[in-house]
Amino acid sequence: MKRKVFTKEFKLEAVRLLGSSGRPAAEVARELGIRRNQLYKWQYEARALQPRHELH
Repeated sequence: MKRKVFTKEFKLEAVRLLGSSGRPAAEVARELGIRRNQLYKWQYEARALQPRHELH
């Protein structure tokens, strides 16, 4: 079975939706057709890319 490849835009929108929707990660992930852990990984990666001053 071949792995799905997601665009950067899809990943960023998924992370934005997770942060702004107020819904559980499992629900957001299910809606997007991805695993919850994948959503958390993208969230971690997005935060790591932000400049330090934006994290506060």
